Amino acid sequence: MDDEPDLDRRVKGIAALDQPLRRALYGLLVQRDDWVTRDEAAATLGVARSVAAFHLDKLAEAGVAEVTFERPSGRSGPGAGRPAKLYRRRAEELAASVPDRRYDLAGSLLATAIAEAERTGAPVGTCLSTTARDAGRAIGTDAAPVGSLATTNERRQAVLDVLGRHGYEPVLGEKGEIALVNCPFHRLAEEHRSLVCGMNVEFLAGLLEGMGPSYHLDARLAPEPGYCCVRITAT
Repeated sequence: MDDEPDLDRRVKGIAALDQPLRRALYGLLVQRDDWVTRDEAAATLGVARSVAAFHLDKLAEAGVAEVTFERPSGRSGPGAGRPAKLYRRRAEELAASVPDRRYDLAGSLLATAIAEAERTGAPVGTCLSTTARDAGRAIGTDAAPVGSLATTNERRQAVLDVLGRHGYEPVLGEKGEIALVNCPFHRLAEEHRSLVCGMNVEFLAGLLEGMGPSYHLDARLAPEPGYCCVRITAT
């Protein structure tokens, strides 16, 4: 699961609920908000234990449920019985959109900026620029530093991979310029273009800074129909 692209993982999780019994089992996990055994699930929904087990395992495989093992009544040692398999709703929220959108990230950046503005009295726009750049820098730092890669092509591909993972759908153009086919904040940008596009360019500038200075790239505003408002150019 951890090796899957994020959007693929989320789509897979939602697709797992495209079956009435699995939706009912997921609803049970939501209602209980605790560990549920196969026997409990089967009894509650009036199905065979083997059927409940099969569909619970499918929910776990899709990443919408998590699994643990526990001996009956908490007993341990010889004669305590075989550990039972228990299921619980995964705490992580599950959402998918095509093209990929990151409204959760935008909301987090905006909320952090507003809180900082209230604390310091600084303009919200200034706080948002700082917050977005810091967040992008943290993500870039966590990615493979481009300075550790041997060739220009490897360094360029590392940047493309990070942008792709965050929903930008990057394409490489002439002279090393990177165009971004998708804007992860599209709907917000349509409604609040100056604020959101400014946040976006600061976020991407921070991401490039975090990945390291050895591959000289510059994020700049360059709105064009059908593309994200930011272009990344080689300097």
